[in-house]
Amino acid sequence: MFNLPENNIHLAAQATDKQQAIEMAAAALEQAGYVESGYLQGMLGREQQTSTFLGNGIAIPHGTLETRGLVKNTGVAVFQFPQGVEWGEGNKAYVVIGIAARSDEHLALLRQLTHVLGDEDTAAELATLDDVKKFRAILMGEAENFSVKAETISLDVDTASLLTLTAINAAKLQEQSAVENSFVSDVIGSLALPLGNGLWLTDSAAGNVKNALAFSRARNAFEHNGKTVRAVLTVAVKDDAVNETLARLLDANVQEQLLTGSQEQILAALNGEELVVNAKPAQAAGTVIGTFTLRNEHGLHARPSTILVNTLKSFEAKITVENLTRGGLAVNAKSAMKLVGLGATKNHRLRFVAQGDDAKQAMDALAKAFSEGLGEGVSAAPPAEPDTIEVVPAESTVGATEKNEAKSDEGAEGIFVLNNEHGLHARPSAVLVNEVKKYNASVAVQNLDRNTQLVSAKSLMKIVALGAVKGHRLRFVATGEEAQQAIDGIGAVIEAGLGE
Repeated sequence: MFNLPENNIHLAAQATDKQQAIEMAAAALEQAGYVESGYLQGMLGREQQTSTFLGNGIAIPHGTLETRGLVKNTGVAVFQFPQGVEWGEGNKAYVVIGIAARSDEHLALLRQLTHVLGDEDTAAELATLDDVKKFRAILMGEAENFSVKAETISLDVDTASLLTLTAINAAKLQEQSAVENSFVSDVIGSLALPLGNGLWLTDSAAGNVKNALAFSRARNAFEHNGKTVRAVLTVAVKDDAVNETLARLLDANVQEQLLTGSQEQILAALNGEELVVNAKPAQAAGTVIGTFTLRNEHGLHARPSTILVNTLKSFEAKITVENLTRGGLAVNAKSAMKLVGLGATKNHRLRFVAQGDDAKQAMDALAKAFSEGLGEGVSAAPPAEPDTIEVVPAESTVGATEKNEAKSDEGAEGIFVLNNEHGLHARPSAVLVNEVKKYNASVAVQNLDRNTQLVSAKSLMKIVALGAVKGHRLRFVATGEEAQQAIDGIGAVIEAGLGE
């Protein structure tokens, strides 16, 4: 993640035209020590080649490849123009982000920015926001509301190793700047927790920078110490904002989506959005799918993205694209902002889906544009996998059912002292919930030392919210035909350290 000091953000700025706005950004980059004198000419030259307006009131002026040698350090200078600056072709920029980047670092930087700015409401808020701290937090993706990101989902992993799935998750969290090295080394060296149905959980009490969750699913189920492994969840926990998401992990429908769903369905399940269980995306008859290898030496940055958009603008078909190599959700292929956000580099495979009367013509135009390098030089060597275009038939969706738990009236009670050094954080809480789920009983728990109310012991969120630390006394009340067995099992698992 790039560094963005607050003094690199300039709110309520004014510029008479696009050139002055670019001059202001260039001067700020030079003053901050990111570039040498002369970088401005590269920024103006880039603008003459192709507009750097991305949409949603956002422009990202930056230098040409020829002026990349003038970049000393990767960084950005952000200017907010509440009155707007005309950027050509009827576009008006309210937030202008001057970019200096060495090598291909600009692709990762652009990808991070566009994932935030791709939301129209967020971009509109930044256009008038007068709080620099909040402005920075939003731009850096550090807003208070927690949600799972597409970049942290890995599906169809060709492995039979629990450690490999865990390592993939740890790397994804580190890429998001959510964890430090201590988290990675600890989570790889620790035992994973089986949640049931082939789902496993890993976390660490060390090195948590911000709330985040990574998920990886193997192509085929395998065995680990006699237990089935199908997928691994790795959680970084900084504060209570993640609790609601953690609670969803124990929902049967959410687990089904994790085990069988597409990336979009998994994200919906984890983020509490409407679920379509066991459903496949419906496609209209005549849908055309094209899969192409990106051959551009410098990846899908602003210029080739703009050329790609211009290629598609003349077609009525609805067209989406996803980065098969990196993973992520399909996005609107007619949005330069969304295309840059794919983070596609040379040899990445991109899949386009077009629907409409001229879908085939649009896909043929795409194939030609890719072969010609999207306005730039391409690798002389042919791609490892050939580009393909296919027409697919329509598909249908399948519904889902739910089930309820049975309860009875017999009761039992127990009080146990928590001995875990780091308290009831996500992992021991999940162990506790997993134990409670084994019994045909309704179980509630309260923290006697904090004088909390009784809450469901099958709710991961509510258990974490008890705020229990080492030495706290937890009172469990169980009812049902296996009430006493539940209390005995809970006592045993707490005595054993809840997996730690």
